[in-house]
Amino acid sequence: MLNASTNLLGFCLVIITSLKISKFNHSSYLDEFTVGAILCLMISCAFSFLAIRTNKEKLSDKLENIADILFFVALLCISLAVCIVSIDVV
Repeated sequence: MLNASTNLLGFCLVIITSLKISKFNHSSYLDEFTVGAILCLMISCAFSFLAIRTNKEKLSDKLENIADILFFVALLCISLAVCIVSIDVV
């Protein structure tokens, strides 16, 4: 989970940077979904890391469940961003 979250976080950061550099302001929702994904992935990474580092099993399970939910929300945001780009390209 931690590995996938960090990889997707890097991907989203590249997307938002390229949007800012190219001044692509055609759809503001694209920025919002990407930033939403970035925030969810950052928090997911933090909770996943804390779940690995804690010695308490119940706390570890709770943190990992929260990280899973946030990861899924981030995937939804990324999917919506891809749909926006695909609709604008086509």
